[in-house]
This record gives sequence, C-alpha cells and structure tokens, in this order.
Amino acid sequence: MEINKAEIASAHAAMSAAKTNAPGTTITEELRGAEILVKSLQAEGVKYIWGYPGGAVLHIYDAFYKQDTIQHVLVRHEQAAVHAADGYARATGDVGVALVTSGPGVTNAITGIATAYMDSIPMVIVTGQVPTHAIGLDAFQECDTVGITRPIVKHNFLVKDARDLAMTMKKAFHIARSGRPGPVVVDIPKDVSFKKVPYSGHPESVEMRSYNPVRKGHGGQIRKALALLLAAKRPYIYTGGGVILSNAAAELRTLVDMLGYPCTNTLMGLGAYPASDRKFLGMLGMHGTVEANNAMQNCDVLLAVGARFDDRVIGNPKHFAQNERKIIHIDIDPSSISKRVKVDIPIVGDVKDVLSEMIAMIREGTARPDASALGAWWETIDGWRKGDCLKYDRGNKDVIKPQYVVETLWNMTKDADTYITSDVGQHQMWAAQYYRFDEPRRWINSGGLGTMGVGIPYAMGIKLAKPDSEVFCITGEGSVQMCIQELSTIFQYKTPIKIISLNNRYLGMVRQWQEIDYEGRYSHSYMDALPDFVKLAEAYGHVGMLIERPEDVEPALREARRLKDRTVFMDFRTDRTENVYPMVKAGMGITEMLLGAEDL
Repeated sequence: MEINKAEIASAHAAMSAAKTNAPGTTITEELRGAEILVKSLQAEGVKYIWGYPGGAVLHIYDAFYKQDTIQHVLVRHEQAAVHAADGYARATGDVGVALVTSGPGVTNAITGIATAYMDSIPMVIVTGQVPTHAIGLDAFQECDTVGITRPIVKHNFLVKDARDLAMTMKKAFHIARSGRPGPVVVDIPKDVSFKKVPYSGHPESVEMRSYNPVRKGHGGQIRKALALLLAAKRPYIYTGGGVILSNAAAELRTLVDMLGYPCTNTLMGLGAYPASDRKFLGMLGMHGTVEANNAMQNCDVLLAVGARFDDRVIGNPKHFAQNERKIIHIDIDPSSISKRVKVDIPIVGDVKDVLSEMIAMIREGTARPDASALGAWWETIDGWRKGDCLKYDRGNKDVIKPQYVVETLWNMTKDADTYITSDVGQHQMWAAQYYRFDEPRRWINSGGLGTMGVGIPYAMGIKLAKPDSEVFCITGEGSVQMCIQELSTIFQYKTPIKIISLNNRYLGMVRQWQEIDYEGRYSHSYMDALPDFVKLAEAYGHVGMLIERPEDVEPALREARRLKDRTVFMDFRTDRTENVYPMVKAGMGITEMLLGAEDL
C-alpha cells in the first residue's frame, strides 16, 4: 500500500490542533485508525505494551513512534510478548497488553493467549491482519485470527471499520477486566489502521446487553451458607485463584481469622492466606500436603471460594464423592459451579463482595462456631501434620537438594519485597511447596495450561512494573530454554532478574512419571546436549554462576542479590534422582498419596 506523506502530516497536525467547536459540543478530529488505537490505550491507562513489529502492524508502530506515554518493549518472540504482558497483569491486577503482527505473529502468540485464558488473566492482545479486501484470499501472512483464537479467548473482535475502533477497544478492556477475567483479541486489518476517520474521544462508558456479569451475591444464599458453615463440626475453607483475581485476600483473611477454621489454597491461590499462619494447611491437590488433602476428604462442610475443583485438586471425582459433605461454592462464573462436583449452596458473585457480606452477617449475628467440635477437628489435623510430609534429606552434604535451594531462598527473602515466577515441572512444585507465600500476587506461574517457558517473560514483565522489587525466576534446564532468547530483551530494557535453574539434566517431571508409571523407561526425558549456561548468560551480557555443592547455595544466592542491577543466571546442579512428594497419581483419589520412594 502506497503511503501518502501529505496525509500523514495533516493527520499529525490534526492530533495537536482539534477543530474549534461551540461550547458544549463534542470536539472532533480526523485521525487514522492506528492513532485512535493508541489514544484508546492511553485512555485505558496502559503504561506498557509488549510486541514485535511486522507488515500488518506498521501503521500502528508508526503511531507509537509519535507518542511518549506508553513504553513499548520489543521482545524476541511473540509468545514472550504475551507471556510478559500476562506476568505484568498477574502481579499488578491491571490489564496486560500485547501487540503482534498477522499470520505467524498471531500463531506464535497462541500459546501465550491460551495460558492467560486457562488462568483467567485480564489481557488485550492487538493483532494485525491483512487488508480487508484480501481477507479470505490466502494473502501473504494471513490467518483466520478470530477462528483460531475463539476457543482460547474470553472474546475476540475483527474491526472492519476504523470508526468502530474506539468503542471496540473500550469493550475489549471492559470484557477483559470484568466478571471472570480473561484475554480479549482485537484483530485490526492493515487498511483499517491506516484509514482516516472522525474521532471524538474515547468512550466514557460501555453498555453490552449480552454481557452483564453479576457482582453481588444472593443475600438469601449467603445466609443459608453461613448457617451451614457456623454449624459445621469439621469445616474447611478451600480457595483458588479467584480470590487473587478479585483482590479479596484481605476479606479471606478476616473470615478465616474470625472463624478459626483451617484453610488451604490451590496452586493458583497461594498467598491469598498467609502460609506462615497455623490455620494454613499448605497447598492441596496432586502435590499437596497430607493434612490439606485429608482435610478436604474428611470435612463435613466445605467452603469453596474462587476455585473450580479441577482434576489436579480433587483427583478422581468418584473417590472425592465417597465421603458425604455439604459444599458451598462462591464463584463469579456460574458455569464453574457444579461443573465437576455437585454443590449444595451455589453463590454466584464477585468473591470480594460475597466475602464482605459474609463477614458483615457474622458480625451482626450471634451464632458462632462450635468450639468443642472445632478443637477436636484441629487435633485430627495436627495428627496428620506430625507426619511432616514435606521432609527431605536436609543434611545431605554431597549433592544439592532442589528443595534446599527454594527453602534457602525463602529464608533469605521472606521479609523482602519479592516476586517469584516459575516455569513448569518439578521446580514449579518445589517452589509452591517450599516458598511460603504470605502475600497475594507474589507467586506467578502457569497453572491451568502448564506452559513451559513462561518464567523469564513473566519475570521481565513484573520487573518493568516493579523496578524496586526483587524478582526471581525458578526454572529448570528444560523449561528455561523455551524462551531463553528473552535474556536479550532483559538486557536491552534493563530489567534485571535473578534466574534460579534447578538443573538435574532431565525433564524432571516427565522422568518422575516414567520412573513411577513406565518402569523406569526414560524415553527422551534426558537432556543430552545442554549448553554452558554460564557462558550463555555472559554472551547475553549477564552474570552466570555454576553452583555444584550444597555449601555454596547460600553464598551464591547472597552474591546474586548483592548484584542488584545485573541479571544473574544461577545454574544449580541438583540431585538427578529427586522426586516431588507427596504425589497423587492420575486417576487416584486425593488421599491416595505416595509419600516417598518407599511407596513405589
């Protein structure tokens, strides 16, 4: 497409000097679609955008060149653009924004979009598209973005008219951040981004008849739930990522402390209730603690808050249903209630609002928990706790235990302003088990999709948003190589992070399953040709460390923390045979746990 320089000049002039209208009337100016897009992002308070240019988005990149309020971060791969925006959204609660070009730009971003969708992360992904007249003609770098992304987004738009762009962006942000959050894709053909149309400002409000998520829970249902909860003999509070997403950690803590009930978090909910508190039983599920899983199976009233009873949490649903219990389920998404487990009292509403109303009702009423029954229940729980299911060989002086690295990091940083990201695998589970999170939005990982390669992009997204915080990426030598090119992005944008690679020379979780379920047939789980990570880190302009002895773990972490302005890659050579325990095998019930090699 031939670009008319005179038209660009006039558009630029229109941006700085709007037409003069009579008082009280709307000021209108002529802008290109790309310029309207940028103004929409500015109006939505966007500070950072991660992206990668290409032909279909060059008009948009030209519009970014002419503004200075949004910082664009040039990643090295589109997947990392979405992951970085995702990590930013998880840590801040703001909508993350990414920008990719058409065709391979979109398909490279798919894994990042699906990752955000599975964990309900608010995001807007702007994608370039071939010109409208070429759509459907197999044009260069064309793909059906709307069709491809439909199953992995909360909603998507194809903008065919530049006049619709401002309202479409308003809708995209509204949908992404409201109700159950999620990613929204806005696909913009190249001619739409270039066309000049009248612009009268970003819409102040949006109304969508077909989309009105409920926020306030039904008062009658809340009263019924509270009566059941206060009459319980063996109560349990089970919370998931919904508590984090709705910023309801304070309300959850108030409720748990008022009642004195035991509490557990899912992998995605860690930090919603302080891990250092006695009432916290640890994470539950496939690699959860004995006490958390046993309490889940043996409680008589279960309060589920912003959680979805997924397969990694309850194991076999038939086994879970063996014990009778009454279930109260609070969730913003009605489709998540009774999806896998039938519940007795459903409450559809925003977790923060519903918990606030519950707390108010308790304060206003006179009913209180049965102290005697609760005391007996805690005695049972403490009996399970005595088994110390997370014990490992802490005295080993010959080889670095991966648990020890995480535990040492926690001891060193628990009082600091710290964010922990992880990739996916054994290291992720050890991080969840041994780093005891006391605050929400400090544990950033891929739960639903289980995406390898997210750790570094998550960390660089967080560091941009939280420059004064310490950001650690706990990873493995397998996962880290999937987006390792982003070490270049980190160097360019001066977002120093600390990378802890628990390097056991295996795809550890795959090897663990092969040992347990496939009689030790380690098919393609051994890493035969690993790079020298120290030299690789140095080649990207960073600091590399090789740590091979247990006594060097703490000094290495201390030195890495001292180098505040440098990215440090720590290659910890860990025990190659270590497995994650407890473990619930696929298809088993959550109390049918393997606690160590002796159970194999």
